[in-house]
Amino acid sequence: MSLKLFDTMTRTKRDFVPSDPGRVTIYVCGPTVYNFAHIGNFRPVVVFDLLFRVLRALYGEDKVVYAANVTDVDDKINRKAAEEGVPIRTITDRYLDAYNADAAALGALPPTFQPRVTETMDAIISMIGDLVRQNAAYAAEGHVLFDTQAFADYGRLSKKPMDDLIAGARVDVAPYKKDPRDFVLWKPSKPGEPEWESPWGSGRPGWHIECTAMIEEALGLPIDIHGGGVDLIFPHHENELAQGVCSGHGGREYAHYWLHNGFLNMGEEKMSKSLGNVALAHDLLKLYPGEALRWALLAGHYRQELEWTGALVEQAKSALDRLYRVLDDADRFLAGHPAPDGAQSPAAAPEHAAVEAALRDDLNTPEAFAALFQLADKVRAAIMAKDARAVASGRGLLLDAGNLMGFLTLEPKAWFQTGADEGLKARVEALIADRAAARAAKDWPQADRIRAELAALNVEVMDGPTGATWRVKEQA
Repeated sequence: MSLKLFDTMTRTKRDFVPSDPGRVTIYVCGPTVYNFAHIGNFRPVVVFDLLFRVLRALYGEDKVVYAANVTDVDDKINRKAAEEGVPIRTITDRYLDAYNADAAALGALPPTFQPRVTETMDAIISMIGDLVRQNAAYAAEGHVLFDTQAFADYGRLSKKPMDDLIAGARVDVAPYKKDPRDFVLWKPSKPGEPEWESPWGSGRPGWHIECTAMIEEALGLPIDIHGGGVDLIFPHHENELAQGVCSGHGGREYAHYWLHNGFLNMGEEKMSKSLGNVALAHDLLKLYPGEALRWALLAGHYRQELEWTGALVEQAKSALDRLYRVLDDADRFLAGHPAPDGAQSPAAAPEHAAVEAALRDDLNTPEAFAALFQLADKVRAAIMAKDARAVASGRGLLLDAGNLMGFLTLEPKAWFQTGADEGLKARVEALIADRAAARAAKDWPQADRIRAELAALNVEVMDGPTGATWRVKEQA
């Protein structure tokens, strides 16, 4: 089955055909690093990490090149540095490190490239020069602006009528613009702000040119896939497209496929720092396992809006508990009923194929999750039937399908002991050892008392052929 993706440009689901199967390119707009990122910022991170994984499975891990940029030049960054009285790089390094740590905790693989604006300035200035030479940009009062009239297809991506395009541009109206839709490529820096020398005077770049130049330098134009949140379609991606085509670097194409994820809402509104309705991933990761937050972010189809609630995360945690419980039971079964080396059973293969098929159908995660549970049920049925061959191969398929989506990466013991600090772990292990000694001595009342003490600690003990294991109980 081929990979099908919904392309924003054509508003259709299309078969994905890369320009070069030996070098598949994808770019996603990354963070502006001035504070901890909220969980809504991580929806595109997780969605496009899943796409990255699917592409790697299809074409080979070394055949997919993924760039996600970092905006480290911004008014918010300047204000944060001024408030703290520290260099701007102190702010950007601090929050980029935090962002990358949170992304890793959510199961996101590191992108191939993570270009920073400050490290791409020569390429940005060069591309602006190209646009000026192509008569697609003009200098005015210390600024350089893109001339939208130079691009006849302006508005093609967002499908906005002319009046909406003009209205959307009026937030940046200036008397030196030829057309109200024209947007800034280069602007003078304010006193105290970072600045770079350019043919048009000292200053810094506009937002849109940064991504276009970073894409061209990191990946080359045109690219196969450009991704981001739906809020970036206009003006950001519309402007990127215009610049990329008119600079002459990409010919008449900029990206062959455009993918956009829906908003993550808190209540009825888009999650946003400006609205104050945010939940920081940094804080949530102190309360929940990263895989549970990842599952929650993928619970709805990526193109649909998703409401973020505590119930959503608890449902995600319960779903993963169910899968990890099957793996744990399979491990304990196989410890007492080892399967022959290399033994395979086709019993669970259709369910494994169904996971892959759902992901190749425009990343249909709800269907993929349903297929994961069907696969887990097959493993459970094999355990009940005491079919070691089917248990072993089904367990392997469940792990493979889960790992493809960024799940089931922990040992079941580690998953179920999430939330238990070292003190609790030590106490539980000591009690289990005491219980084992009581059972060996056939002191059943003492063994029962210890089991009750463990239950009071919210710990469940499972006895198996290789000894007892334990897990923190699910909360009612």
